[in-house]
Amino acid sequence: MEYFDSGFGLFLLILGQCLLVTVCVLVALAFLMYADRKVWAAVQMRRGPNVVGPWGLLQSFADFLKYIVKEVVVPAGADKTIFFIAPMITFVLAVIAWAVIPFNEGWVIANLNIGILYIFAISSLEVYGVIMGGWASNSKYPFLGSLRSAAQMISYEVSIGFIIVGVLISTGSLNLSAIVMAQDGGYGIFSWYWLPHLPMVVLFFVSALAETNRPPFDLPEAEAELVAGYQVEYSSTPFLLFMIGELMAVVLMCALITILFFGGWLSPIPGLPDGVLWMVLKMLFFFFLFAMVKAIVPRYRYDQLMRLGWKVFLPMSLAWVVIVGIFAQYGWFWGAYQRWTVGG
Repeated sequence: MEYFDSGFGLFLLILGQCLLVTVCVLVALAFLMYADRKVWAAVQMRRGPNVVGPWGLLQSFADFLKYIVKEVVVPAGADKTIFFIAPMITFVLAVIAWAVIPFNEGWVIANLNIGILYIFAISSLEVYGVIMGGWASNSKYPFLGSLRSAAQMISYEVSIGFIIVGVLISTGSLNLSAIVMAQDGGYGIFSWYWLPHLPMVVLFFVSALAETNRPPFDLPEAEAELVAGYQVEYSSTPFLLFMIGELMAVVLMCALITILFFGGWLSPIPGLPDGVLWMVLKMLFFFFLFAMVKAIVPRYRYDQLMRLGWKVFLPMSLAWVVIVGIFAQYGWFWGAYQRWTVGG
C-alpha cells in the first residue's frame, strides 16, 4: 500500500480507476444500444436484434467490429486534419465527463468541489466536435446539420444551467456527492429533490433530449431533410466515435438526472442499504424513458424546437431560480429548499 503513496504509484492507481470506469461505461453502452433497439422494436411489434448471440445480445459488438474493419472514406475536398480530429474530440469529451460522476459514496475518480461546473464546461465544448465535423466535410448537408446542432445545444444548455442553479441553491454546494447526500433524509424517495423541484425535473428531461440530439429533437440528423446531418460523410471508425460519443452523452444525462433529482445511490425505501445498485437501476430507468420517447414521439419542426427552448424553457427555468432562492432564504416548506443547513 505504501507503493501507491509514491508519485508513480498514485499515477498507476488513477490510471487504473480511469480505465475501469471507461471500460465499464463502454461495455454498458453496447448493451444499452441493444436495449434501445429492443424497446423501439417492441413498440412497433417486431423482434429487433435476435440473431448474433443468445437473444441477439452480441449484436452491438458485431456492429462495432463491422465499423472498425470497414474502409475509412474521406471526401476529396475535405480538410483531412479537422475531419479526423472532430470525432476524436466528441469521443474524448464524452469520456472525460465521467471523471466526476459518483457511483456510490467515495466511488468517484475526481471528487471536485466544482463538479457541476466541470460537467457543464465539458458539455459546452462537445458542440465543437460537431461543428468541426460538419465544416471539414466540405458538403452542404453536414454543414447545415452542424449549424443546427450548435444552435440547439447552446439554446438548451442555457435552460439546463438555470435548472441546475436551482438545485445548487438548495444544496449550497457544487459537489455532486454533496448534492446526493443533501437528499439523504428519513423519508426515502420523498426526501429527494424530485419532489420540491418537480417542475424542473420535466424541463431537465426534455432539455436533455434536445442537448443530446435525441428524438423528437434529432433535427441535426433529420434523415428526411439532411440525409444524416453532420455525420453523413463519415464512415468506419470516425463514425463509430461520433456514435459512441452521442450515446455516452445520453447515459451521462441519465446519471445527472439520477444525481440531481433522484438521490443517486440512495435507497428509495428507508431501512434498505444504499449502494451502487440503486444508481445503476435509476440510470437504466431513465434510459428506458429516453428509448420510449424515441419510439413514440414524432419529430419537432426546427422553429418549434427553438421556440420551446427560448420562449418556454428559458423563462420558466429563470423564474424557478428566483422562486427557489426566495423559498431557501426564508426556509419555507419545512426547509425542503434549504438543505445546506442539514448537518451543520
